[in-house]
Amino acid sequence: MSADAGDRLIDGYTLVVFDLDGVIYLIDRPIPGAVEAVARLHAEGRAVAYATNNASRRSSQVADLLTGMGVPARPEEVLTSAAASAELLRDRLPAGAPVLVVGAEALRAELRAVGLTPVSRVDEKPAAVVQGYGPQVGWAELAEASLAVRAGAIWVATNTDRTLPSGRGPLPGNGALVAVLRTALERDPDVVVGKPESALFETAARRSGGGRTLVVGDRLDTDIEGARRAGLDSLLVLTGVSRVPELLAAEPGRRPTYVARDLAGLFDPAAVVRVPGPADAGGWSVTDRDGTLELAGSGRPLDALAALCAAAWSGPASARIRPAGPDAARALESFGLPTGG
Repeated sequence: MSADAGDRLIDGYTLVVFDLDGVIYLIDRPIPGAVEAVARLHAEGRAVAYATNNASRRSSQVADLLTGMGVPARPEEVLTSAAASAELLRDRLPAGAPVLVVGAEALRAELRAVGLTPVSRVDEKPAAVVQGYGPQVGWAELAEASLAVRAGAIWVATNTDRTLPSGRGPLPGNGALVAVLRTALERDPDVVVGKPESALFETAARRSGGGRTLVVGDRLDTDIEGARRAGLDSLLVLTGVSRVPELLAAEPGRRPTYVARDLAGLFDPAAVVRVPGPADAGGWSVTDRDGTLELAGSGRPLDALAALCAAAWSGPASARIRPAGPDAARALESFGLPTGG
């Protein structure tokens, strides 16, 4: 079944909040169809916002990056974990307080913008440590942060994304670097600001004027979980990190409202599906045969996916999947699922 029996998904929402990397672009290139999708939203006068865990760029830089890709964006439409972390520390610390930064220059700039003083060494007596992704982060910065936290500094992580997408596959994200300090300190950060925490989405949703908000993301563990924590509907697109095997194994707090291969699902009812769907609709049926989910029938692959979600989410998370017939095999192959049973 499509999102709503022939209606466009977008027509049910006042505001669309996009994740960026893996949804709008991949590192520095727009994902096919993304520029056109956002342009169509603008042409229809629909409100959009962007929420990103990437703490290596300021909101104005992200807006410039998007605009340069053909997606006109204003800084006030961009919500970053770097800016949110700086605002959190501004509210907790005295004006001018020193904050040790592990991350990119953008994070330092956000701290200066709210009246705090970025520092880089523990002997500068930082009141807090803020840790965000930066491609040049190394052992020396992590060592200073470890010493500062042991000395009593508040430890704030902009986000805990385990990986970030790239054209060569997933690469270590800020969560991998946070894990280094977590191992060394034998404790968790005092605060994690970015997704899957709900703050970025809640801030965006307040701008919808009381209308419904749809979150569009590519990661179950950040975008989708964060949307669920904020009480918002979500659309998982399969253009970034999370793939169908991960979707089928997702725990309840990481299950999206809808799934589409890409942003065409916002406008084309045939390109999106609500999950889970009936286990016997759309020409498909899924039968549990001694712990193996057997897909049979024919029809739209997305309907097969919705049926598989229904079966997988109501049974053992490790259930195997096998096709019953060539149409089912092709549907499974289209989502990167094994067909050998």
